[in-house]
Amino acid sequence: MTKKKASADGMRPLKIAVLTISDTRTEASDKSGALLLDRLLRAGHSQADRQIVPDDIYKIRAVVSAWIADPDVEVIITTGGTGVTGRDGTPEAIVPLLDKHIEGFGEVFRWVSFDEIGTSTIQSRAVAGVANSTCVFCLPGSANACATAWDRLLSHQLDNRTRPCNLAELLPRMGE
Repeated sequence: MTKKKASADGMRPLKIAVLTISDTRTEASDKSGALLLDRLLRAGHSQADRQIVPDDIYKIRAVVSAWIADPDVEVIITTGGTGVTGRDGTPEAIVPLLDKHIEGFGEVFRWVSFDEIGTSTIQSRAVAGVANSTCVFCLPGSANACATAWDRLLSHQLDNRTRPCNLAELLPRMGE
């Protein structure tokens, strides 16, 4: 992993790839992917890649596997395919690739989402984990859910200045 130096304020930028999973979205209509990209860039991180793939387990795995193998991708954020309909297969595509699961991510995401969408939060199968020293976060496809995940969870855990601890500072040690 190529480690970037911290900025003047001590923040270490991460290289983040964004994958939108959708049968219908294009780059022009992908509000969720655009929101995530905007948020990560405004936070001082860099875009490692951005793609859109259909709701197909094997196409999702192909892109995510390539990013997991790429030492220049430190974090992967997917949006879409975490619901309960027949075409929603992101967790099924991603979970087998993970070396470690971060159960707390999905639990806390649903907890903070409850304030916004009430009991509908039980329909989210948001998951996260680590694969080959790369953090992977799978978010729902709505822009509101992506904003909630970034603003309430990811912005803090991907910032090495967050105390008492954060995932960003652990990235160099994940391959031990």
